[in-house]
Amino acid sequence: MSPNAGRRIPMTVTFLDMKARPPVLPPPQPKGKIAILKAEQPAAHFYRYLYDTIGDAYFWVDRRKLSAEALTKLIQDPKNTLYVLYADGSPAGMAELDFRKEGTANISYFGLMPETIGRGLGFYLLYHTCMNAWAQPISRLTVNTCTLDHPRALPLYQRMGFVPYAREERYVELI
Repeated sequence: MSPNAGRRIPMTVTFLDMKARPPVLPPPQPKGKIAILKAEQPAAHFYRYLYDTIGDAYFWVDRRKLSAEALTKLIQDPKNTLYVLYADGSPAGMAELDFRKEGTANISYFGLMPETIGRGLGFYLLYHTCMNAWAQPISRLTVNTCTLDHPRALPLYQRMGFVPYAREERYVELI
């Protein structure tokens, strides 16, 4: 058990949405060998590797609470899609789209591996995540971020065309 287990960390969550395709121009292809692949029936251990590595610095804990069986059921749900960004053959980021609410897609989790931050990959992955979402029959795309997230997360979402519509004070409980 972590020495921080049970510790509560306060945060402000900002909820954002967009109701049409992003109004921005497509970003240029980043340098190097870059690919975004849809993970077909992702294994729980692979998902946990991405989730834990990307989310560790930002206190992502919700999916850590799920059993392997519950996580597998969620991430392999046909209405839940995982895209993995690869840079030079290695995982560089992830974007998870949840289509379980009729007419809406939600970017459940989005982030980059720590060593790839600062290479211009975030805007590239977010743009393609949004385009993949809008390729489905939706009328709204949502995402949320919080004050524990990377400091450039909220500006990145707003640059893409997301607009804040609510804020809430919450906390994350470490496990």
